[in-house]
Amino acid sequence: MTDITKKVLNFIDLHKGEENKKSVIENITSAISFKGSNIWILACAIIIASVGLNVNSTAVIIGAMLISPLMGPIVGAGFGLGMYDFELLKKSLKNLVIATVVSLATSAIYFYISPFKEAQSELLARTSPNIYDILIAFFGGLVGVIAVTRVEKGNPIPGVAIATALMPPLCTAGYGLALGNYLYFFGAMYLYTINCVFICIATFVIVKYLNYPITQQLDVRHQKRVKYGITILILLLIVPSIYFAYQLYVQKSYNSRTEVFIQKEFLDKDYPIIYKKIKYNTDPKRIELAFLAKKFDDTEIINLNKKLVNYNLPNTKLIIRQDTVNLRKDIMNQINNNQSVVDQKDILINNLRNQLAQYQFNNNQISNEAKILFPTITTLTIGNYTTENETNKSKIIPVILFQSKKKVDVDTRQKMKMWLKTRLEKDSIEIYQQNN
Repeated sequence: MTDITKKVLNFIDLHKGEENKKSVIENITSAISFKGSNIWILACAIIIASVGLNVNSTAVIIGAMLISPLMGPIVGAGFGLGMYDFELLKKSLKNLVIATVVSLATSAIYFYISPFKEAQSELLARTSPNIYDILIAFFGGLVGVIAVTRVEKGNPIPGVAIATALMPPLCTAGYGLALGNYLYFFGAMYLYTINCVFICIATFVIVKYLNYPITQQLDVRHQKRVKYGITILILLLIVPSIYFAYQLYVQKSYNSRTEVFIQKEFLDKDYPIIYKKIKYNTDPKRIELAFLAKKFDDTEIINLNKKLVNYNLPNTKLIIRQDTVNLRKDIMNQINNNQSVVDQKDILINNLRNQLAQYQFNNNQISNEAKILFPTITTLTIGNYTTENETNKSKIIPVILFQSKKKVDVDTRQKMKMWLKTRLEKDSIEIYQQNN
């Protein structure tokens, strides 16, 4: 072994700064039990996390994860497995089951009595786990167990509690139970199982690497059985998660191609969109759009549907919503959804933009046109002024000031006024000549 290799191995050696193994085992064992204060802390943390999911508050959810004592029995199970201490393993699993049941019951009761039943984005994010959740759980577990075996604990453990996110899946599962939505329940429980198992496996790996003492000597056959059991469990959790990750990739790719289609076919042509909904899970997939002012006839809609293939959007139907009554209802539903804040702002901006466009004029262009039509004109500027009628209704009237090489006669002034009315698309204007 070369000196460089020795230096590298010495540099990354986990045995440096390691706490006494006996003290670590005592700390792990004491953190396993769920009774008395631990149960109360867990129940309070679950309610806090449930409220956070209910009102879609990330900060509240993070706070709940920081005070949760759920990591104790999971790390304890990893130590029990790594040291072949089956009493510790049984005790850890028993307390984990108790903690899980208490958490599910607490969150289910909360969501059952809560008046707010709508699934928010923070809650929905816990119903479709994938391979990335496995990576987060495993490497988060590695950080956590390395931290608890150090003399200087540092501050990684709170970060591990946030990253591995044990609380939100349990609360989401409770939400599924309360509403009878078993798709949410099983999706969230799958994520919770992934987190528990891979934190446990990460703990097992570090315990083996640090050579913690084996409590019960096993023959080769039993050791192989333990390793085979772990391998089978890993495969059972990884295979579905890879499938979910692939589905997520396919959906995101589809959404990305859809955005390109919308950008090139509509937004680049200055057709403001006030309603957009992509239905990925229907057959065929559907893109529903509605526009601020643009109206499409049947031929245009058919041609746009044909173009979907050019953007690699097969088995997709474009639906342009032009039924104002139902559309208004759908837009209001979308605005009430938390994800539609940007859409609401876009509607407001487009309305303001259209209003401003009515009272903004291209002075330079109109002045140049006027000089060609009326050669004596030297300058021309346009402004607006507001008047009120008898009913106190305001009206904005364009005012045109111009300078000329000579005094403009009545006929020329009248022609100029008629031209400017047509050019500005206004019913009434005021026109005045300034003295040079």
